[in-house]
Amino acid sequence: MASPTLITPTTSTPKPLLSIRCKHSTPSTTTTTTTTTHRRTFLSLSAVIALSSPLSATTPAALAASDEEYTKETQEVINKVRNTINMDKTDPNIATAVAELRETSNSWVAKYRREKTLLGRLSFRDMYSALNAVSGHYVNFGPTSPIPAKRKTRILEEMDSAEKALLRGR
Repeated sequence: MASPTLITPTTSTPKPLLSIRCKHSTPSTTTTTTTTTHRRTFLSLSAVIALSSPLSATTPAALAASDEEYTKETQEVINKVRNTINMDKTDPNIATAVAELRETSNSWVAKYRREKTLLGRLSFRDMYSALNAVSGHYVNFGPTSPIPAKRKTRILEEMDSAEKALLRGR
């Protein structure tokens, strides 16, 4: 076991604390104007640095995913979901297809859920809901468990709605 570090007293004299001013004393005007001058200089330099930094020069639209990219990737996820949930439960490739679907849906959600421009879209809402239902089913019941008919119907309806909304640009 390691020995604890000992705190040894120092021989140097301690530094005095800040001077305490009484409430009734009035500060000198030179101290006030000096403090104000320093504050103004600091704030003006901070503003110049903030406005000239490369991060503020980029627009939020430049950081966001393009509309075409969103449409293309969402359509790919829709097709993958349809193919996976329509597979027969005796298909030997279903576990692989479900694993690929989980990876695809996780990356889609991670990429687009923080895009404020997409959050209000009907296609995003329906896709997110359908992916949540599909992944929740496979997490709870396993990759070889078939999706119940009622849930499958709802998921396919949400996929159709998301696809129509994508075509309309929503």
